[in-house]
Amino acid sequence: MLLVLSEGHKEHLAFLTKVDTSVVAEFGRIALQFLRKGSSPKIYEGAARKLCVPVEMVQRGVEGLMFLMTESSKHMISEVDFQDSVLVLGFSDELNQILLQLYLQHHTQIRSILSQLPSNLPAFHNLEWRLDVQLASRAVRQQVIPMLTIHLLLTGGCGSHGDHSSRVLQTDPSTLLHLISTLEAALTTMKTSHARRLLRNIK
Repeated sequence: MLLVLSEGHKEHLAFLTKVDTSVVAEFGRIALQFLRKGSSPKIYEGAARKLCVPVEMVQRGVEGLMFLMTESSKHMISEVDFQDSVLVLGFSDELNQILLQLYLQHHTQIRSILSQLPSNLPAFHNLEWRLDVQLASRAVRQQVIPMLTIHLLLTGGCGSHGDHSSRVLQTDPSTLLHLISTLEAALTTMKTSHARRLLRNIK
């Protein structure tokens, strides 16, 4: 999959073109440190003094880089997809390679850090299912009406601390098969060169 960066994120990352390539690598180190321990205004101020630029500009650059790395790591995008995602930024080949190396070197560690952070979204815990078949009714003596009942067990979520919740869904097998085939077709389409070109031009 390709990352779709907003205009705001593109603007923040544009700061990387105004500094030396060694500074970009240092920003990557700072972004990783902030992800582990939280941001520090003193580090922003020190970097801003060295570069002779406003503190806000340094902060936006680091946060933009942190967003790029965390989103790429979260979705486990491939090396090719990462390169295609940053093409829209209009960076030089050298800068693109530096960003790629930062991602390849740290994406496993970033995923580990993200997995330890609290999340407001419920996570999959278990699934139970049952297939019911109605063979007859008062109106129709012979019929076959299958119905699939799915019981999703979830953990976590907003306002919970390890609590479990559940959702019960019902569908017929044909609808479920249609849903699966549609999702598989969408995933296949996302891998085509045409889809990549479209995503690169989405603003």
